[in-house]
Amino acid sequence: MNNEVIITCALTGAGDTVHRSPHVPVTPEQIAASAVEAAAAGAAVVHIHVRDPETGDPSRDPRLYAEVVERIKETGTDVVLNLTAGMGGDLVIDPERPLRQLPGTDLVSGLERLPHVEELLPDICTLDCGSLNFGDGSNLYVSTPDMLRTGARRIQELGVRPELEIFDTGQLWFARQLLAEGLLDDPTVFQLCMGIPWGAPADPGVLQSMVNMLPEGAQWSSFALGRMQMPWVAQSLLLGGNVRVGLEDNLYLSKGVKATNGHLVERAVQITELLGATVATPDQARARLGLKPRS
Repeated sequence: MNNEVIITCALTGAGDTVHRSPHVPVTPEQIAASAVEAAAAGAAVVHIHVRDPETGDPSRDPRLYAEVVERIKETGTDVVLNLTAGMGGDLVIDPERPLRQLPGTDLVSGLERLPHVEELLPDICTLDCGSLNFGDGSNLYVSTPDMLRTGARRIQELGVRPELEIFDTGQLWFARQLLAEGLLDDPTVFQLCMGIPWGAPADPGVLQSMVNMLPEGAQWSSFALGRMQMPWVAQSLLLGGNVRVGLEDNLYLSKGVKATNGHLVERAVQITELLGATVATPDQARARLGLKPRS
């Protein structure tokens, strides 16, 4: 069991959730305000995507990331910043003509996924450690070994801590290969992503198997989608890990009750404390994850 739990709040994500809940933040101002709310509720880390302020669609625009980060810093809020670097891997193909790309495709190289990381030098950025059939239909997430080596090397050069996003066991196997090749520095930081079709299912036995595969000394967290989000807080904690909640992965506090990010973090804090653990502060999270002290 983990007795000092780092809570990450994933604020908005890239999914088609904007029209499903009024609480999903869209503009940089809303995303920053939601980050401050989550930190006040007990999140040590906020995981940040950005969206087109006009449409709510996912975006890779470095200017939007810069505005979110600046707005958070202007408030004086103490929170660890984790920027996604997973955007730019979406490939939607015509199943009858597989070489034809369909609308929704946003596929760029590993380096082209990192301009905002290079500019802003956050505490953490994500590295999605493999390709995946992303849900039903013909939507693929593409992250090849060559792309990952290139991205990992650049993130290492920048001195940013990569959070290794693991959607299935083969991706964890390859992350260990990156470590063996010297492209990752200790402590390695893993996010075990459960219940995303068609990756690793939200099954406690599968999670235990993935935990058993982690390299020695790794720091790890896990989450599951939808109604499994809160049970997974307890599941991860009991297996020795940290936790992630937030509107990227789940829109509800309970059946029919739509949540804010602050509500979800408050519930995660409650579960953590009821199980006899404490919630890590941002400084404690920095020490555990091998990050620089707050400037």
